[in-house]
Amino acid sequence: MPEPPSPDSTIRPTKPFPLAVAGAAESGVRLRPGLGVWLRDLILSLAISAFIIVFIYQPVKVEGTSMMPSLEDQERIFVNKFVYRLEPISRGDIVVFRYPRDPSKSYIKRVIGVAGDRIRIDGGQVYVNGEALDEDYVPPAYADSRSYPETVVPPECYLVLGDHRSMSNDSRDFGPVNQSYIYGKAVFGYWPMDKLGRVR
Repeated sequence: MPEPPSPDSTIRPTKPFPLAVAGAAESGVRLRPGLGVWLRDLILSLAISAFIIVFIYQPVKVEGTSMMPSLEDQERIFVNKFVYRLEPISRGDIVVFRYPRDPSKSYIKRVIGVAGDRIRIDGGQVYVNGEALDEDYVPPAYADSRSYPETVVPPECYLVLGDHRSMSNDSRDFGPVNQSYIYGKAVFGYWPMDKLGRVR
């Protein structure tokens, strides 16, 4: 009997497509004209794809329900591992990071506060620098009534929360996340097909 999904959202890298190119020259088989060009283009395309997957976009599987309804359990997405070399981490970004209490695990959450922000939660309502945060990504069914005392996000840190507030282990439990733990941004969903598109 399959185990029920974990309530918290973690990610697991998916396996890249297996790549195999058989060599014909060693067996004495002569390649037909045009086949060599086709093989060259195929190898080049596979090499570029491998580079993109390894260094820029990584396919991952969401495991858990803490980012619902934005991201569902078992949903497949691409994570951009390069974007934060070009731009800062911003409020509203959905980021992947090493779990501070066990860096062997990866979590996925939404950035609510950046360094210097004053964050408090009063009966489930989030306030950033004294202003109520409009969170249309948290439907009433996924909200909770927990409060969190006002805190100032430390330098080079980010306060992160799951969209499914009543089912999320996040900065309310383990505190702000250091920038060095954050290694990517969720950018595009590719499975299931009805979720195909940009992650918001």
